Amino acid sequence: MKWGALFPGQGSQSVGMGKFLFDEFQTARHLFEEAGDALKQDMKKLCFEGPESDLQLTENTQPALVLVSTVTARVAHETTGIQIEASSGHSVGEYAALVHAGVLQFTDALQAVRARGRAMQKAVPVGQGAMCAVLGLQDDVVKKLCVEVEKASGFPLEPANFNSPGQVVVSGSAKAVEWMRENVKAEWMTEKLGPDSGKPKFIPLAVSAPFHCRLMKPAEEEMAVVLKGLTFSAPKTSVVQNLTASSSTSPEEIREKLIGQISGAVLWTQCQQELLGRGITKYAEFGAGRVLQGLAKKIAGDQAQVFGLNSIADLKALETATK
Repeated sequence: MKWGALFPGQGSQSVGMGKFLFDEFQTARHLFEEAGDALKQDMKKLCFEGPESDLQLTENTQPALVLVSTVTARVAHETTGIQIEASSGHSVGEYAALVHAGVLQFTDALQAVRARGRAMQKAVPVGQGAMCAVLGLQDDVVKKLCVEVEKASGFPLEPANFNSPGQVVVSGSAKAVEWMRENVKAEWMTEKLGPDSGKPKFIPLAVSAPFHCRLMKPAEEEMAVVLKGLTFSAPKTSVVQNLTASSSTSPEEIREKLIGQISGAVLWTQCQQELLGRGITKYAEFGAGRVLQGLAKKIAGDQAQVFGLNSIADLKALETATK
């Protein structure tokens, strides 16, 4: 049986994440202490007590997620013996996937995503960027929608996350998102994109910056310097990366894809499909929440079975499944 691993990204965080692992496993306690020393921050307090307003700060969220994902993966390996064939991480989750595959050192990844969070926040002044989920349209229609909105509004907008069929997040100028929500109605869709283009539903996201679009180029340039200063090793297991929905064995190629991911779209649907195409139908979601479990259901239906790991009972269920 082939097992895959999925590592969640921003939006999966919650106060209390990882505490059950810290309470029960020495490995978890050691990694929390190591992370706190590396970041010079009390990561136990941040993850277990918050407050939520602190945990939601991008520069805190990203290392906290990588920490909890790494802890979850290592404890799961120790307790269940699970052997992972290939993995993928959603946005910042890709860093945790690369730690798991032996490409990046744990503390290097933590410090990199702390810098990544700060750089992404700094790239666009608060309030000038926005992200919005577009529901009910095919991927190619969303791409055309962004082109038309950009033409009409005069402000940048592009697809940022292809999360599942019918769920694409767009990212760019807050003014472009505002124009889209006010002006894109059924008649507009028919006129600009054709009679069968669909009827979208828009859900604005509570984010502090427009991630994964060209407005992030300053952050990408800053992170290129950070990542080129780190050691990348050849992967011990395959990692399907967001930028291309493909894996590489070359450490330099992996680094370049990780840099490009900052302003490039997250091809999550395609990453999941790539894993399925390799015959991997069972997955552990290593980290907080069950977001990727939900997306896998939308992408793969009954083809994929994803085990979330948010409690001791979840760990025992995974152990049973791996026997």
